Amino acid sequence: MEEFFTPLEHEKFVGETPFAENTIGSLVKANTTVTGFPNLKKVNIAIIGVEEERRAVNNEGCANSPDKVREYFYKLFKGNYKISIADLGNIKAGDTVDDTDYALRSAVHELLKQGIIPIIIGGSNDLAFANYLAYEDVESTINVVSIDSKIDLGNPDEEFNSQSWLGRVILHQPNHLFNFSALGYQTYLVNPKHLEMMEKLFFDSYRLGNYKKNVEEAEPVIRNADMISFDMSCVRQTDAPGCGNSSPNGFHGEDACQLMRYAGMSDKLSSIGIYEINSKKDKSNQTAHLAAQMLWCFVDGYYNRKKDFPFKKTTDYTKYHVSIKDLESKIVFYKSKKSDRWWMEVPYPSDKRLKFERHLLVPCSYLTYQTALEEEMPDQWWQTYQKLSF
Repeated sequence: MEEFFTPLEHEKFVGETPFAENTIGSLVKANTTVTGFPNLKKVNIAIIGVEEERRAVNNEGCANSPDKVREYFYKLFKGNYKISIADLGNIKAGDTVDDTDYALRSAVHELLKQGIIPIIIGGSNDLAFANYLAYEDVESTINVVSIDSKIDLGNPDEEFNSQSWLGRVILHQPNHLFNFSALGYQTYLVNPKHLEMMEKLFFDSYRLGNYKKNVEEAEPVIRNADMISFDMSCVRQTDAPGCGNSSPNGFHGEDACQLMRYAGMSDKLSSIGIYEINSKKDKSNQTAHLAAQMLWCFVDGYYNRKKDFPFKKTTDYTKYHVSIKDLESKIVFYKSKKSDRWWMEVPYPSDKRLKFERHLLVPCSYLTYQTALEEEMPDQWWQTYQKLSF
């Protein structure tokens, strides 16, 4: 894995003055020109920079973002916990884009096998496809969440780019995608045919407007993900100007930080990428600064994980049975006594249970439970049941 990475320039990484005590930069195990590749024993999180933009759409300059984000991230102070984070350096653009993808896929695959969470700092959003491929032979099926203003399905007859990576994921064989959720899309930026396709595939689509009033409702969606792709174009332009595809509307900066904290707190999540940050368009490095704070929130969430999924002890949960009209069996809900988070159980034939066992408990919110009490079928339950029965 070491062969794929270019070390960080030590003088540039450290800066003119040493990092202050208890800053992340003073504690991270970094691959620099002086220290060399870090020992990954007992490392929890590994940062990977990827300097690739050849498939970027309307965002030339996004390959230069990793070091800009580091510049702000490593000056932040850690929370009241011990951290074990490694920075593996940057994957330089290969002779071809496929070479870059191969390096990223291989590195992420190795980290997943070691139980280390990769944080990818891109680069363009098509790198999410390489991240997805890293799960081959690691998990049987996975859930992917894309936090984006668009739904990057693209068209089959078009050349692969940063706005068509999801189409590649769906068509790839062997397919190990169980569920995909598009979070924060803006309707006027999405082809209606793509929304129809999402519905036919029993995938989830959540409009930005659904979460502006209550961003907490995004937490169960994120909690269900094994892998997350965060496209900075989903943040409004005034908060993140350093993105060629940003628009006047989108998540606020504090929303983005909250979403990242939810991601960090999820016991299920095993990789995440932040893409499309463009240093050439970034006024006063505002977007890089925001991304650094988003990373801090992810780390803070990770070191505050409750470890209440999958279930360890049934005594740690309160169990509820809710009857739904026209549904033969009751819907079973579980509420964690550790975190007050909710899940609902989806039934599945016992002879086929093993293949999809890790997807039979669907994260939800108290609002979902209230919906069931009113004898309305929760959308998440029904869509999961459809996928399991397909």
